[in-house]
Amino acid sequence: MRKASKVFLEKYLNNASPTGFESSGQEIWLDYLKPYIDDYITDTYGTVAGVINPGKKYKVVIEAHSDEIAWFVNYIDDNGYISVVRNGGSDHMIAPSMRVNLHTKKGIVPGVFGWPAIHVRKAAEEKVPKVDTLFIDVGCSNKEEVEKLGVHVGTVATFVDGMMDLNKDYCVARALDNRAGGFMIAEVARMLKEKKVNLPFTLYVVNSVQEEIGLRGAEMISRKLKPDVAIVTDVCHDTSSPMYSKKISGDQSCGKGPVLTYGPAVQTNLLDLIINTAEKKKIPFQRAAASRTTGTDTDAFAYSAEGVASALISLPLKYMHTTVETVSYKDIENTIQLMFETLKSIKNNHDFRYIK
Repeated sequence: MRKASKVFLEKYLNNASPTGFESSGQEIWLDYLKPYIDDYITDTYGTVAGVINPGKKYKVVIEAHSDEIAWFVNYIDDNGYISVVRNGGSDHMIAPSMRVNLHTKKGIVPGVFGWPAIHVRKAAEEKVPKVDTLFIDVGCSNKEEVEKLGVHVGTVATFVDGMMDLNKDYCVARALDNRAGGFMIAEVARMLKEKKVNLPFTLYVVNSVQEEIGLRGAEMISRKLKPDVAIVTDVCHDTSSPMYSKKISGDQSCGKGPVLTYGPAVQTNLLDLIINTAEKKKIPFQRAAASRTTGTDTDAFAYSAEGVASALISLPLKYMHTTVETVSYKDIENTIQLMFETLKSIKNNHDFRYIK
C-alpha cells in the first residue's frame, strides 16, 4: 500500500463516526476523494457521493457505509453512573473494562465501562454482561457533575482504540466495518483518475450513513441517484477463526481474496460479470450464499425504485463489531483491483435483464 493511502486509512479509521453522527468522518473521506472526482453531492442525513464523468444517462454506483456502532446515554443515576442503550449492533459482552469517548458539544469526555472485581463475584451466581447491567464511569460523584461536563441523555459514546498492524500482513482497528469499504472505493476513484480511465457512464462513489441501524442511508441515496447498477462493498465473517460453524456461516478466510455473494438481491448477470472479470484478471475470490437478504446496503439498492442491478463484494473480516476487527491488506488490494477492473468491464447502457 502506498504511504499516502495508508496515512489516509489510519486517519479515517481512528476518527469516530457513530451512526447518526458521521459528518466528521465524511469530511475526512471527502477531502481525500476530491482530487479524483469531478463533483460531489450530499444529502440531508450526511451521505456523500463523489461524481465522476457527470451528466451521462447511464449511472453506476460503487458504495460503502461510513457509520460505526456506538452507545447512547440513556440514564444518569444520582451517583453519576451512566446507563446506555445500543446505537447499532454494539456488543455488550466486550464492553466491561473498555475505555470510551463521550462526544459532547463541549468536547470529548473520557469514560470507562466499569465492572465488579472478580474478588466479589461468586462463580455459582456469576452475572454476564447485559445492556441493562452496563454502566459508564466518567469520574463524577453525582448526576450534576456529569451534566456539567456536557453529558446528557442522548450523548453518544464510542470505544477508544487505534489502528495497528498485525504481523505486517493484517490491519487491526475498530470500525473496519465498514470504513475499510470507504477506503477501498476512494482508492478505486484514485486509480481511475491516475490511470486516466474514461468511463462511458457517470460513476457515483457513495459513502452512505446509517447502515448499522437498517441500511437507511443507502435507502435514501438510492432514491436520489436512481442508478442503473450498484456494486456494494462491505465486510463478511472470516469463519476460519475459532468458534464459527462453516456449515452455518460458510467458508471464508482472510487472505484468500474478496467474497462474492449469491442471493436474491444479487443480480446474477452482474455477479457473473464480476466473476468473469476476476478470472480474466487472475484476482483471487471466494464465494458465499445469502439466505433471503444480504444484510448489507446491497438490499437497499437492489429493491429501490424499479429495481437496480446490484452485487456485493465483501472483505473477509475477523472479530466483527469488536475493537479488534482484523482484515488482510492483501484482500484490501485485491478488492480494490476487482472493483476497478469490473467498472472497466461495464459497457454504456449495459442491459443486465434476464429476459429481454
